[in-house]
Amino acid sequence: MRAVMPLIAGSKLGPYEILSPLGAGGMGEVYRAKDTRLERVVAIKILPAQFSNNPLSKQRFEREAKTISSLNHPHICVLYDIGNQDGTDYIVMECVEGETLAKRLEKGPLPADAGLKIGAQIAEALDKAHRSGIIHRDLKPGNIMLTPSGAKLLDFGLAKEAAALASLATLTSAEPPNSPVTQQGTIVGTYQYMSPEQVEGKELDGRSDIFSLGAVLYEMLTGKRAFEGKTQLSVASAILEREPEPLSKVKPLTPPALERVIQRCLAKDPEERWQTGRDLASELSWIALSGSQAAAQAYERPGQSARKRLGSRAGWLVSGVLAAGLLTGWIAWRDSRPAVETMYFAAPLPFAARDMAIAPNGRTVAVVAEREPGKKGMVWLYDVGAREASPLASTEGANFPFWSSDGKSLAFFADGKLKRLDIGGGPVQTLADAPTGRGGAWNSDGVILFTPSGKLGQVLEEIPASGGTPKPIGALDLVRGESSHRWPNFLPDGKHYLFMGFNVAVHGNENSIYVGSLGSDEKKFLTSAAGNAAFAAPDSLLFYRDDTLFVQKFDPNKLTLDGVAKPVLTGLQFIPRIGRAIFSSSGEHLLVVQTGRAVSLSQLVWYDRKGKVLGTVGTAKDDAYANVTLSPDGKSVAVDRTDSGNQNADVWIYSLPGDSVKRMTFDPAIDAAPVWSPDGKQIVFASGRKKAFDLFVKTTDAAEEEHVISNDEGEDSYPNSWSRDGKFILFMYGKELRYLIYPDLQSHEFLKGAATLKNGQFSPDGKRVAYASNESGKWEVYVTSFPEPRGKWQVSNGGGEQPRWRGDGKELFYLAGDGKIMAMPVKEGSNFDAGAPVALFQTNAREPVATSEQVVYDVTKDGQKFLINTSVRNIEAQPMSIILNWDAAVNK
Repeated sequence: MRAVMPLIAGSKLGPYEILSPLGAGGMGEVYRAKDTRLERVVAIKILPAQFSNNPLSKQRFEREAKTISSLNHPHICVLYDIGNQDGTDYIVMECVEGETLAKRLEKGPLPADAGLKIGAQIAEALDKAHRSGIIHRDLKPGNIMLTPSGAKLLDFGLAKEAAALASLATLTSAEPPNSPVTQQGTIVGTYQYMSPEQVEGKELDGRSDIFSLGAVLYEMLTGKRAFEGKTQLSVASAILEREPEPLSKVKPLTPPALERVIQRCLAKDPEERWQTGRDLASELSWIALSGSQAAAQAYERPGQSARKRLGSRAGWLVSGVLAAGLLTGWIAWRDSRPAVETMYFAAPLPFAARDMAIAPNGRTVAVVAEREPGKKGMVWLYDVGAREASPLASTEGANFPFWSSDGKSLAFFADGKLKRLDIGGGPVQTLADAPTGRGGAWNSDGVILFTPSGKLGQVLEEIPASGGTPKPIGALDLVRGESSHRWPNFLPDGKHYLFMGFNVAVHGNENSIYVGSLGSDEKKFLTSAAGNAAFAAPDSLLFYRDDTLFVQKFDPNKLTLDGVAKPVLTGLQFIPRIGRAIFSSSGEHLLVVQTGRAVSLSQLVWYDRKGKVLGTVGTAKDDAYANVTLSPDGKSVAVDRTDSGNQNADVWIYSLPGDSVKRMTFDPAIDAAPVWSPDGKQIVFASGRKKAFDLFVKTTDAAEEEHVISNDEGEDSYPNSWSRDGKFILFMYGKELRYLIYPDLQSHEFLKGAATLKNGQFSPDGKRVAYASNESGKWEVYVTSFPEPRGKWQVSNGGGEQPRWRGDGKELFYLAGDGKIMAMPVKEGSNFDAGAPVALFQTNAREPVATSEQVVYDVTKDGQKFLINTSVRNIEAQPMSIILNWDAAVNK
């Protein structure tokens, strides 16, 4: 078979003079040439031998070329002429300046607006060709030229006959392409964009080109091919059997409507695709003109169409209420009559809510609660008006849930991670590290804002809803004394958001509510508050201050407050240590709150190894305890205590067995996590009185003032353990474990990795350290050697944290994921040799809510008694309250 011979400059093909080569591919070589008759520059393509040597193919090509030459469209490269000279067949085309889409994609994916524009232009070109009876059959990035005047579709009709599927031996032996965009015209390149019917060698129509355009659109937006494989056979199999990875996962900011358009292009069945290029072009142009926000609205999502219908009506109708006052009927929207009466109901749930979030549908509430004593809280779904709630599987340990804008998914914090779960089913996905998350928000463009940690200096971070590398945004306002940013809440435009600037050094109303904007570090101060804020459509800002939930008029377009703040209700549960009031709102009609005590109460309770109560320490009148640590002689216990009166945490020491108590710290900042020196004469604790939580030491007789001993900067430090020889203080530094040589105060790294590490505990002989890590996706207990971590043994299985050693080192205790105290025998020796863990008893320990809350229990040296920070919340808390038409009472 005759080969295509390259042409040199100055040679002629008929009236055309060759100027220079332009490129080459499987369909031939292309040259810049001059039409000597018309004095214009053209492009000449020399056809492959298989076209010239096959009389039937040549005849059909010439007939089709005449048809194509009549196509007059701004986005089709015009065919001027065809000819033959000395056995060489050639075609003459318009010479367009620019680069192919294939070349452009070598630099990465295109922005959505550019992809929409190019896609619409090529769809229009295809429509013109299809209506003229021409099918392209070889649509791919290499056949699309990007020019200053727009996209141009090249090489119409050259691949009229679809390539037959090669043999199994040929396909499996083929080498994969070096680049998805450089090997134009090869059989592999062609296969990447073939329709299923083209792969199978079936009769084609214009819908085959639409499938190919869908594959090109996908690649334009993601930089990845829709169908990939190492061999031609695997590519063909992918086209026939598999769907490409969802755009929302690869490129989360892609408008949902555009994703839907591409999915329809790539339907396996031609009947399910766009039927004409005109329809496809129209849809792409509409999305481009409407913008991403309108595009998001165009995509039909559960709950969204309902909101449109509900938006034309006002008020709530309660279909039934029990005599006891519980709401049991389903809530429906009534006619246009305005709401005139506020109604209060108690949700018939057997637990109090630790946090909550109303779904976009305005009726489903995600409630975090502990159903059984001692077990970690999980998410329950409660439909307002129902008699009970349903647990959401795989959400144990969850905190601070927030919904996706379409209500299909829920994000939450658990096991030191930010996670998401699709309500319709599927596994929990881990998105990012979040050692102690402080709220999040999720907009319609697939952007999540969240606060991964309560540490000082923490700003909001942005991450795609599919996961990725978080990007910090914004900066702290040091003039206002901000310590961290938390509790973001998107406004309706999905671009602007509310958030709180938290001041850990003081308590009360010194926190700040701001409005920020994606893509900018600027923020606008709105008001002072004690707790989180939320937007209630259409024009209200809810925020917590002075033990009261307030509302104030807020313009979401001008981002300004108007008028004066009005009280909505008092008695909400509020957690001052993190600045969180427990409420959620759905517009101006529905408000759900957890009423009850101002803090989550607890009591220090003694238990024996069988779980029998032996006595208590202190009182539970208005306090919440944390970080229980027994003194080396067993005669005292140090804790930090949050008092609901001053809303502050300080270190206290209780004498045992009596209840005499001594306050050790008085600073207005949080002082927490006390650890005893081995002689009992000092305590080391963490304090947030500076830029970050630092380590302080104070004598237990209070004869000397505390003084800072940290020499680490940038991350929060919390003491975990003081070695029995007094030489080392083990502490948590950010996500890692470090140790401080005492009293020289030299700091050294001990354990560091991608996971979050905490609860480090020296063994009595100082040769090992037990600690908790979330490297497996949940908290588990491990043991390693000290001071060099040369071995690693996993102690728990199925969840575990807060390890504690028996005084002689022959037993290791920890708190299991289900709230049970576990005991594991340990044998002496050079290697860590341990027996199987045994469950001793079920606890009802108060679940920590702040980063500074490290441990909830301690054990006596003989391992016979446990002092546990036991929750009394279930006794004190009131039911979750539902308030309908809450704005009516405010506006009276």
